[in-house]
Amino acid sequence: MKTPWWFLHKNPLAFLLLPISWIYYFISRIVFLFRKINAYKSRRPIICIGNILAGGVGKTPIVRAVANFLDAPVVMRGYKKSAKTGNVGDEATMLMRDGLQVHVGDRKSNLILLNKQVSEHTPIVMDDGFQNPKIKKDISVLVFDEGLGYGNGFLLPAGPLRETKRAIKRANAVIIIRNSKPRRGFSIPKNIPVFYAQTQTVSPYESDEKLYAFAGIGYPKKFFKALKNVVGKKSFSDHYQYTDKDIEQLIESANRKNAKLITTEKDWVRLPDWAKDKIKYARLDMNIDSAFFKWLKENI
Repeated sequence: MKTPWWFLHKNPLAFLLLPISWIYYFISRIVFLFRKINAYKSRRPIICIGNILAGGVGKTPIVRAVANFLDAPVVMRGYKKSAKTGNVGDEATMLMRDGLQVHVGDRKSNLILLNKQVSEHTPIVMDDGFQNPKIKKDISVLVFDEGLGYGNGFLLPAGPLRETKRAIKRANAVIIIRNSKPRRGFSIPKNIPVFYAQTQTVSPYESDEKLYAFAGIGYPKKFFKALKNVVGKKSFSDHYQYTDKDIEQLIESANRKNAKLITTEKDWVRLPDWAKDKIKYARLDMNIDSAFFKWLKENI
């Protein structure tokens, strides 16, 4: 689904949905406490990279950077994976393209398998799972986008929060991705170490080339704003599975504007194979403060 438009603003619809948010929170707390019983403790350190917002904050590049730094395997649920088609999900595919060892599916089962590798002692990076109490984490790092902050500050479905802001106290550290327009009122509790990251979207085209951009991510506007000379754009729902018809229509739209098609790497891995030769993606470089990696090494 596309990120609901009311997630970023306190508007009448968000207030109307507040009662449902309270019910959601009450039930989620009961489930959380119940699932916490007999939580699994891994032999190898677990580094959880998570968030408290529903999608779109830029967590996957952070996971990639941390896993590469630690030379560690990654366990993840694999959103939109399919055993029938062999699809392991766009995020998992992105990480594997970088040469990382990625285990998709039930996180606890994969951790048990990894812990049976008695000769291995490196940490294991868990993508997401901050809200999963069945697994004990050695280090939990939350990721935020400075431009999104807490959105409208409401819980699902009235807002983007999976948990209340108090949940940040369970984290060992926070990484904030810089934004040219920081969200007003966004702050982190003072007792939590905060580190910063800077993204750079690198287009494969010259700056004067007309671009027709499309994306199926949590907040596609972030991608569109990062590009230059965009003459057309099209957004799809998060993790959208592109069809041949979709690509043909996008090609027609770009041709009408005499523009080149461009998308995110996350979207590119979801394109039909024949389309990958015709469409390029903009690379997202993530530069994290070196102080974070120093802190991580000291705390493992």
